[in-house]
Amino acid sequence: MWSRGRESSYMSDMARKRAFRIGRSRTGLGLFATAPIKKGAFIVEYKGRKLTTEQADKLEARGNRYLYEINSRWTIDGTSRKNLGRYANHSCRPNAETHRIGHKVIIRAIKNITSAGRNEPMCARRHAPKADKSREAEEEWQ
Repeated sequence: MWSRGRESSYMSDMARKRAFRIGRSRTGLGLFATAPIKKGAFIVEYKGRKLTTEQADKLEARGNRYLYEINSRWTIDGTSRKNLGRYANHSCRPNAETHRIGHKVIIRAIKNITSAGRNEPMCARRHAPKADKSREAEEEWQ
């Protein structure tokens, strides 16, 4: 049973067996596969404080780049470095994508991802994050 506010022992076991690492990419830091990941598999949750649209707009005006709009009322502030989902880079040819489950956002593989000794980067297709609505920002993510 999932308990609110605490991770179950299952989740802590999963965290120790991550199939990715955080490393340097062309655009900054990114997630890289260190073990094969099957199509449809959960990779990581995009975590952070849940903010109202008004609060998110204020943070966006100050330059926050890790805002993920859940719907017209709520946004996730993924600024914390504990939010490993923030390191999944955007791509026009993704191998993962985001899914919203209620007010949570997860990243799931949309094809088999191999590590094949080269540490394949995990690049997600996602609904436009709040801070990346302009064409220039879209090109920066590629």
